[in-house]
Amino acid sequence: MNNEALIQATKTYVKQELVNAEGGHDWFHTLRVFKNAKLIAEKENVNALVVALGALLHDIADSKFYGGDDTIGPKKAREFLFKHNVDTAVIEHVVKIIQHISYSSNIDKTEGFKSLELDVIQDADRLDALGAIGISRTFNYGGFKNRAIYNPDITPNLNMSKAEYKTSEAPTINHFYEKLLLLKDKMNTKTGKQIAQARHDYMVSFLDQFYAEWHGEA
Repeated sequence: MNNEALIQATKTYVKQELVNAEGGHDWFHTLRVFKNAKLIAEKENVNALVVALGALLHDIADSKFYGGDDTIGPKKAREFLFKHNVDTAVIEHVVKIIQHISYSSNIDKTEGFKSLELDVIQDADRLDALGAIGISRTFNYGGFKNRAIYNPDITPNLNMSKAEYKTSEAPTINHFYEKLLLLKDKMNTKTGKQIAQARHDYMVSFLDQFYAEWHGEA
């Protein structure tokens, strides 16, 4: 199977696997990350196949929908790629990317797996948590979890451990301060940083408007 056919087969597999997924982590999220990754990769010296497969499979089984189990996604990806006779080195690289891409997996960590391909896909994934799409996804997930939109009596926790982050039930607005507004300074690539800045600024403007409306000032 050539690379183009493999990528198409991967798209078909992921689309089927995520058919009933929560709206912020569905096939369309994966497709946006895939497109973001291709855009960023144009300016980076990376393995294009690893980037494509890693982007497509990065959320094949997000742990937040599997009781916090971080092992299911990598296992599903490995089995799919092995079934399609993908080179062992590529499989291992993609699996490591899936294991290390998430925001929560990097909390409390001082060292971990690194690669340029991971940098690209991580930026692509984080870009989808910013801007208009990021705002939409955040409130969609908050509604999915039946969380309050905002409660001024519950302040953001800016020093959460990984366990606290993964079990937080804080209002949705808090998530902007606990993660989203921090992403701009955590981007890896020049292209990622440039796109992130504009999307970050959009979110800041949104929050200004939100508070003005909340307080009856607009």
